[in-house]
Amino acid sequence: MSSLADSKIPIKNLYYMLCYAWGHLEEKDMANIAREDEKDIKHLLTRILLVKLRSLIKRGFYREYKSYQEETGTLKGRILFQESINTFSFKRGKMHCEFEEMTHDIIHNQVIKSTLYALLQTQQLERQLKEEIQQLYPYFAEVTVIKLNLRIFQEIKLHRSSQHYRFVLDICRFLYESLLLNEEKGESQLVDFERDPKVMARLFEDFVRNFYKREMPEYKVHRENIYWDAEGEDTRYLPLMQTDISLESVDQKIIIDTKYYQNALTQNFGSQKLISGNLYQLFAYLSNHKKAEGEETVGMLLYPKTGKELMLEYRIKGFSIRINTIDLNRDWLSIHTRLKEIVS
Repeated sequence: MSSLADSKIPIKNLYYMLCYAWGHLEEKDMANIAREDEKDIKHLLTRILLVKLRSLIKRGFYREYKSYQEETGTLKGRILFQESINTFSFKRGKMHCEFEEMTHDIIHNQVIKSTLYALLQTQQLERQLKEEIQQLYPYFAEVTVIKLNLRIFQEIKLHRSSQHYRFVLDICRFLYESLLLNEEKGESQLVDFERDPKVMARLFEDFVRNFYKREMPEYKVHRENIYWDAEGEDTRYLPLMQTDISLESVDQKIIIDTKYYQNALTQNFGSQKLISGNLYQLFAYLSNHKKAEGEETVGMLLYPKTGKELMLEYRIKGFSIRINTIDLNRDWLSIHTRLKEIVS
C-alpha cells in the first residue's frame, strides 16, 4: 500500500495548492515556467522569485521614510539640544539632529536580500539559479542583510503602495521556513517539507478552505467555533471545538475536517476500518452544532488518497456523514472537478 511518504505530489500541483493557500490565485500560471526536470517546489519557487524580482527592479524598490540621528554641521529635522550639549557638539560647529529620509533600506527589501543571501549559501540549489541570483544581488547593494526569523515576517506591514510585494514576501517566507541554517558551517540546507506531515496538513487544510472560498461563491466559507451543549458549574474548562472548514448556504451547512494522514483506513483484526477518533471528532462537531431551522447539516472527513479511493456516506443518529479522498497526484483539472463534486 502506498503512503504519503512515498507518494510524491507533482510540483505543479504543490504550487497550485500554495497559490490557493496564500490567496495568490492570480499567480497560478507562473507554474508554467517549471522545467520538465524540476527538482522540487523550492527550485520552482526560487525560479518564480527571480522572475518577480526582475519585474520589481524595473518598477523600482518600495521606499519608506526612516528616522536617523547624527551629528552634523548642516541643520536638518529636529535639533537634539541635550545630546548636543552633552557631547559639546557646538564646539565642533555641529549639532545632533533627528531627521527622516526616504530610503529603500527597509524591512521589505531587507527580507528579500537576506533570502537571496541564504539561497546563495545553499549547497543543493542549482548552479544556474545561483548565477541568476548573483546577477540580481548588486541591485540590493544599499540594502542591509538581516538575520531572519518568523517574527520579522509577521511584523511586515503592507499598504496599498506596497501590495505588489505580498507574493514575493510569501515566497521568501516559504523559502526561509524550508531552509535550516547550519551555524557552524555557515551553510543552508533545503528541507523536504513535503515529507513533514504537520506542514503538509496545514497546507492541505488552507488549500481546501481557500479553494472553496474562491471556487464556490454560493457558500460562506470559514472556520467556526462550536461550543459544547453542556451544563455544569464551570463550562469554561471544556475544550473549544473549531472546524477546519465550514461551508454555509441558505439551506445547508457542510462541516469538513481535513486529515493529512498516511492512510484513511486502519487495520483492525485483519479488516480495514475507518479511523474511529476522526469519526468521533466529526460527530462531536455535528451533535453540538446549533442547527438553524430548516438547515441540513453534513459532516465530511477529507483525506488525500494514498491507497483505496473512498466515497462513503452514512446516516448516524440523524446526521449525514461522508468520507472522501482526493488524489493529489492527478492532473489539476481532475483535482478541481473532484473538490467541487464532493460538496455538490
